[in-house]
Amino acid sequence: MKVSRISAYERKDNMQIVLLSGGAGKRLWPLSNDLYSKQFLRILRREDGTLESMIQRVCRQVQSVALDVPITVATGREQVSLIRRQLGSGVHISIEPCRRDTFPAIALVSAYLHEVRGVPLDEAVAICPADPYVDEGYFHAVVQLLQEAERDGSANLVLMGIEPTYPSEKYGYIMPVSQEPQSMVQSFKEKPDQEKAAEYIEQGALWNSGVFAFKLGYALDQARELLDYTDYEDLFNRYEELSKISFDYAVVEKEKNIAVQRYSGTWLDIGTWNTLAEVMPEHTIGRVTMDETCRNAHVVNTLPIPILCMGLKDVVVAASPEGILVSDKERSSAMKPYAERLHTPVMYTEKSWGEFQIVDAETESLTIKITLSPGRALTYHLHERRDETWTVIEGRGWVKLDGNEFAVAEGQTVRIPRGSFHTIRAETLLKVMEIQTGEDIDAEDKIVFFGGFTGC
Repeated sequence: MKVSRISAYERKDNMQIVLLSGGAGKRLWPLSNDLYSKQFLRILRREDGTLESMIQRVCRQVQSVALDVPITVATGREQVSLIRRQLGSGVHISIEPCRRDTFPAIALVSAYLHEVRGVPLDEAVAICPADPYVDEGYFHAVVQLLQEAERDGSANLVLMGIEPTYPSEKYGYIMPVSQEPQSMVQSFKEKPDQEKAAEYIEQGALWNSGVFAFKLGYALDQARELLDYTDYEDLFNRYEELSKISFDYAVVEKEKNIAVQRYSGTWLDIGTWNTLAEVMPEHTIGRVTMDETCRNAHVVNTLPIPILCMGLKDVVVAASPEGILVSDKERSSAMKPYAERLHTPVMYTEKSWGEFQIVDAETESLTIKITLSPGRALTYHLHERRDETWTVIEGRGWVKLDGNEFAVAEGQTVRIPRGSFHTIRAETLLKVMEIQTGEDIDAEDKIVFFGGFTGC
C-alpha cells in the first residue's frame, strides 16, 4: 500500500481525537446492517429540524468544543464511502482491512497518525466510541483528558469513568483509589449481575466508558511489544493475520500507572431500540399513524408504504427494506442472536456519491434505485457476468460508456452489455433505476478502471 506522509513541522495542532467506528449493528435491525451500522442512522433531530446520525452529532459536538483538534475515524474499508458521505472531507480516516477488535485497531491508527500524518510521539491522543449520546460537556471532559495525558509526569493511561445512575449489567466497572475528580485506578471489574453492580456502586465504582487518552508513543510501544511488525505499511498488509483482542484486555487491565477522570453529565450508550427510543425526537419517523390509545410506543418507517398502529403499549416498531421488527421495548435488547439468524442481504446504504436501495431481487435479476448527489459520479467500471439497464426517473446527468460521453435526462434508458466500461455523473439530483440481469449476479463482479469523465 502506497502512503503519503506529512512532516511534523507542517502540522499546527497538538492533540488528536480518534473515533472508533465499527460493528455490524444487529441490535438495531432492520434499520442497521453490516454496512449501515447504528452510528450512521439518521434518526436524531438537529436544532434546525433536520435529521442527523449519531456520528454526525458526535463530530459536530467535537468541532463546537475543540475546533482545532483533528478528528480521525478508525473504520473498516466497507464504511469509508459512507463516512465521506456523512462527514465530508473534514475528518481523517484510518482504514482497517478487516475487523480485529480494538487493540489492533488502535495499534493501526496510532501507526497511521505517526507515520502517515506526522503526529509526534509526545502528542496526546484520545480514543472515543463514535456513537455515544452525550452533551457538549462530555467533549469538554475529553479535552481535559487530553490535557492530563499530555502533562509531564502524568499516568500512562487516563480513562474517563462515568458516574453510574443505576446498577447496570451492561458495563464493566472501574474501581478508583479515591472519590476525587481524578484518581488512580485500583482495579477493574467485569460486567456483573445487578446485585454485584449495586455493591460496586456502593464502593464508589464508575462505568467504563471506553474513552481514554495517552501519549502516542505509549500506544506505539505497546503495539510493538505485542505485535510483530516493522512499520505502518507492514502492519496494514499483515492486519488479517492479527489475533482479535480488545485494548482493555491487552493493555488497560495490565497497566499499573493508570488514572481515571470522573464524568457525571449526559451519557447514553444507544445500542438497543429501548435506549434509542429515549432520545428519539418524536414517537414516529416516516409514514406512521398512531391512534390515541397508543402509549410509550415508538415507530420508525423507512418504507414508502404507511404503517397504522392502534392500542400499542411499550412497543417499538421498525420497518425497512430488510425487514420489520415488532417488539416489546424491554425485550428488544435481546434481539441480536435472532437477527443474526435471518441472514438478510444489505438492501440500503449510503455512499460517498449518494445512496442505493435494492427494490427487487430475483435469481437472475436485481433492481436497484440509485440516487446521486449533484456533481457526483459512480466509478468507471465493468461487469463480466451481467448486463445492466439504466432508466433515469428524475434529474439530468452524463453517461460514459466505453469512452463515449452523452447527456441523459428523465425518461431516457441506457443499455450496458457485460464487458462494457460505464459510469454516470449527476448534473442535478439524479435518480436512476438499475436493472441487472444475468445467471451469476455477484457484487464481486466489478472491475474498476480509473478513467471517468473528462476533467474529473
